Amino acid sequence: MFTGLVRATGLIERAGGGVRLRWQAAPEHWHPGQLELGESVAVDGVCLTVAERLSDGFRADVSEETLARSTLAGKADRRGAVNLEPALRLADRLGGHLVSGHVDGLGRVRAVDARPGSWHLAIRWQDPTYGRYVCDKASVAVDGVSLTVAGSADGGAHFWIAVIPHTWSGTTLQGLRPGDTVNLEADLLAKYAESLLQARLAGPAAYGPMAEGRPDLDRAWLAEHGWAT
Repeated sequence: MFTGLVRATGLIERAGGGVRLRWQAAPEHWHPGQLELGESVAVDGVCLTVAERLSDGFRADVSEETLARSTLAGKADRRGAVNLEPALRLADRLGGHLVSGHVDGLGRVRAVDARPGSWHLAIRWQDPTYGRYVCDKASVAVDGVSLTVAGSADGGAHFWIAVIPHTWSGTTLQGLRPGDTVNLEADLLAKYAESLLQARLAGPAAYGPMAEGRPDLDRAWLAEHGWAT
């Protein structure tokens, strides 16, 4: 799991069947030497596993499925800049929101405008059905950056964000231009809520054997099955 708080930026390039990540500027609080083999790192919002440690970064294996469903292939071909974040530890503060590192889909940047005290970033989902997870003040990860939706239209398929200067200057968002493609991950809690609601509407069978005949998980149901209330 990740929080969407970028700790460093790097450059990504092809390396055999995978990719190589090199720090653009290794920060004091997180540097390549701290990486462990098998550790998870979010690269532009995509969870990758450290397969080899390098003096200035790391190498990771990437499946064709991941390359096809994210922007990593195009960025690796041109040695593009990416956002980097180490995996969340249980003792860490959750400064952003829960990010799984599993990209839901791609988005197309519609507008990038400087505003007083912020930058206005407008994005549209390539698959508009993912708009159902977007609402005002909801969380969304854009290239691995935890951001808050300022407004939306077309059922959430088109949304916009106000990016503060600190986030803008410390991530690759500052390089975005209209027409660029970004990795998007919708709010994890919204997807869980949708799944649970769908199961409830489907009836008792969707809850499994324990809930057969009683889909309402109330105090009476809990007491009946041995849980203290």
